Amino acid sequence: MDRIDILILEALQKDSRATITEIGDAAGLSNSAAHRRVQNLQDSGIITNYSARLNPDKLGLGVQAFIEITLKDQSRESMDKFEELVSDLDDILECYLMSGSADYMLTVAALNLNDFDDIHRNCLSDLPGVASMTTKFLIRRIKNWNGYPVRRLRDIN
Repeated sequence: MDRIDILILEALQKDSRATITEIGDAAGLSNSAAHRRVQNLQDSGIITNYSARLNPDKLGLGVQAFIEITLKDQSRESMDKFEELVSDLDDILECYLMSGSADYMLTVAALNLNDFDDIHRNCLSDLPGVASMTTKFLIRRIKNWNGYPVRRLRDIN
């Protein structure tokens, strides 16, 4: 990756719907050169997909929770089984293997506390090998994630 790739990534993270012309303008490239660069970033796996970022409040998802999960044991079999099941559950938005006191961190969005209770009873409580769960509710979002800080890579190249 060079400085031009970084400019392209910055432009796409700012607006994934940007046209090739807009991306080219941001990186100082012609349309064909910008298209080739974007294609190369996709082919190399740096760009993995494009998506729309939705506003959970506008969707009525007023409860967002972070759930720390500790497994009964950390055997490969237990972890694989847990991760396989979590990957198939739509109610779980994200799952991270963590260091520290908990093994995993999950994120969940619900309509309200009754809906979260339903997710807890019918989804989270069925997860295999769980020794403990600690739920923390989001009170107010201070900063939204808007992409990785690729601008920091400029100093490397």
